[in-house]
Amino acid sequence: MKIKKVELETVCGITSKIPENTLPEFAFAGKSNVGKSSLINALMQRKSLARTSSQPGKTQTINFYNVNDELYLVDLPGYGYAKVGKDVTAKWGQMVERYLHRSKMLQMVFLLIDIRHDPSANDRQMYDWVVAQGFTPVIIATKADKIKRSQLAKQVKMIREGLGMPKDELLIPFSAETKQGRDEIYALLSGQEDVSEDVNA
Repeated sequence: MKIKKVELETVCGITSKIPENTLPEFAFAGKSNVGKSSLINALMQRKSLARTSSQPGKTQTINFYNVNDELYLVDLPGYGYAKVGKDVTAKWGQMVERYLHRSKMLQMVFLLIDIRHDPSANDRQMYDWVVAQGFTPVIIATKADKIKRSQLAKQVKMIREGLGMPKDELLIPFSAETKQGRDEIYALLSGQEDVSEDVNA
């Protein structure tokens, strides 16, 4: 996938109206500090379009990135950050729920899980919630460069079992550093159906 043009087109806060876009949308969800901004930057082939931060909970809005005037990458607020108050967390949840319910152009939801760790209670809740909204989430196991290649299959199995994923659901190990998994995600964004599960596992 060749990235010719990308721009942050719309930023939605808690009280904002969800835009009625006419291009396909692909949403990215994940726990704070799971590497979501790094993944989006890697996909868009930009170093700092999506802001990365050592401070979790930085993304507090839904950000719509227009790519090539062909599709939108939608960056959802990170969840599970303890220092954010429960009232704010609830409002973020309502905002994300409103988006998942109301977007007419949402094609796919990618859920990011850190490949080094068991899925957390928040991860499992988010997975179940996305499924309940009628989507089959594609799991992206981030930070694959942080583990040994010999550990990959074991960690992938741990995530699958931790989330209770059916065998035919897609899980893609990914590294923003080595770009492992990027072509497989591009294939999904391009509408290709023949992406194999547990890529490179």
